[in-house]
Amino acid sequence: MDGKLDRRTFLMGSAGIGMAVLAGGALAGCAAGEEPAPAESAPQEAAPEQAGEAARPQPSAADAPQVFFTTDISAAGLVRAFEALGVQPAGNVAVKLSTGEPGGHNFLQPDLIADLVHGVGGTIVECNTAYGGRRGTTESHRQAAADHGFTAIAEVDIMDADGSMSLPVTGGTHLSEDLVGAHLANYDYVVSLAHFKGHAMGGFGGALKNCSIGIASREGKMLIHSAGASSTSWGSPAQDDFLESMAEAVKAVSDHMGGALCYVNVMNRLSVDCDCDSNPAEPDMADIGILASTDPVALDRACVDLVYAAPDGASLVRRMESLNGPHILEHAEAIGLGTQSYELVDLDA
Repeated sequence: MDGKLDRRTFLMGSAGIGMAVLAGGALAGCAAGEEPAPAESAPQEAAPEQAGEAARPQPSAADAPQVFFTTDISAAGLVRAFEALGVQPAGNVAVKLSTGEPGGHNFLQPDLIADLVHGVGGTIVECNTAYGGRRGTTESHRQAAADHGFTAIAEVDIMDADGSMSLPVTGGTHLSEDLVGAHLANYDYVVSLAHFKGHAMGGFGGALKNCSIGIASREGKMLIHSAGASSTSWGSPAQDDFLESMAEAVKAVSDHMGGALCYVNVMNRLSVDCDCDSNPAEPDMADIGILASTDPVALDRACVDLVYAAPDGASLVRRMESLNGPHILEHAEAIGLGTQSYELVDLDA
């Protein structure tokens, strides 16, 4: 086996990864207010068939973006997944991740990411939260980053410490601009290093959330959450409008960087709650692995598909579907950010 799988073959379990890779004992805990489905009722069918995506034309494997996959969730596995991309970040390199809300423990740990950050000569970057909490100001955010061990492994830059910069949104339905941390202008390359998990507003968070809300300044976060209505209040847009606004914000960042971005998602501690939650639900599904791509839409689609294929992913599937989370992938594809088709390359083969 050459390790290359198209998306449909992978999901149907005929390429050798299948349930043997994904299977694992369920971990204790469940989301507050959600009752976990019995193991035998966990969804087993392929996500594309459930979502009616079979009608969408699938490019040949030669044309689809590659998504590299390993089950080795370790510092070495992370570096190997990144190196498989064949990218050469140059100049000032930003490594965008979540420093994690104090009280929570689902964020990517410094000992997992340190080798990758050092290898690219990166600066860890973040922006302040718009919901308050203990990362709502630059001073408190820097303290949280220190408390969680990030300042011990690299410089940490709170990119909106000096305010926002405006990026134009091309082809957007809701946003005409994306307000990001002003320090983004100091970087020549961005490595998105996201913890894939559930999210209380978006359904799930991966590369797209990390590079939309994650790179947005406080004002920019409001603008996205309000679907372009306000940079000072949350608003109350339709759910799909919010999801589409996130996709449009990523498109603005990608256009600004001129393609000088790559994306890595770590699928461990797969809680239904985000790293921004100070008291997240404990995961009730097993870790899956690390995935990397130069296409953020293909990457997040692969992660969503893996959750659907997992025998113990019922709680996270419910969280995603209750908020129509996968719609962000449809809009991101429609505006030209990337494609939901992909070729999965198994680095463990």
